[in-house]
Amino acid sequence: MDLTPDDLAGVVDLFGALTRAECGQACAELAFKRGEDDDVDAFGSLVDEALASYHLVSVADHDAGVDDPLLVVGPTAFPTLPDGATDLPHIMSVPEREVSSETVAEAAEARFREDAVLAVRADDDERIADLLDVSYDLEAWGSVDLASARDRLDDA
Repeated sequence: MDLTPDDLAGVVDLFGALTRAECGQACAELAFKRGEDDDVDAFGSLVDEALASYHLVSVADHDAGVDDPLLVVGPTAFPTLPDGATDLPHIMSVPEREVSSETVAEAAEARFREDAVLAVRADDDERIADLLDVSYDLEAWGSVDLASARDRLDDA
């Protein structure tokens, strides 16, 4: 099943937040509804891609009543609903969740700073350029200041 990171963000947005397992279950349900294969490995790769591109943000420290980290819509996402997604809240027994925007912004900022350090250490020009773009989206989306991290990326 071909889903984009924006499609995945749309699915997550239906619930407010999903665990990684719930997100996989949602993708499997979509595949079933469409009569397509539910390739679990592909779903995992798509989640990894969406996290790396900041379409999704993983929040480990939250008050949502589950122990697992939650996936929430990130700063680069333009959530879209894939065909059949509107039925997911009726199919899955997952409550709507809300994670505070401050908590999500803090998680995204921490992840960004880690990614920036790794990109600079690896001298990965492509990743550095991607992160510079993300930094502006992240600042506009959450109440974070990434000027110092952006300066380090610019200097790399």
